Amino acid sequence: MAPAYIYTEALLLKMREPLLAGILSLLIPGIGQIYNGRIIIGIIWLVLTGFSWIGTAGMFGWVIHLIAAWCAYSYAKDFPIRG
Repeated sequence: MAPAYIYTEALLLKMREPLLAGILSLLIPGIGQIYNGRIIIGIIWLVLTGFSWIGTAGMFGWVIHLIAAWCAYSYAKDFPIRG
């Protein structure tokens, strides 16, 4: 039987950090989703945010940018263990 600290360390390596996911996606939309393991969704957020910034001259870009960060944060919070 493995010692408890090895199990705990392995579990910590598999945990998602909601704050880190939110900050990553706030810096570059979609990166937080990629950190969460949702690569396709991350790419979609990246493209969608880019188009919203360009297409609306930045007016709608902030809204999409913040929604992307919130989605990355909430996904990591709801599903903290990588599977």
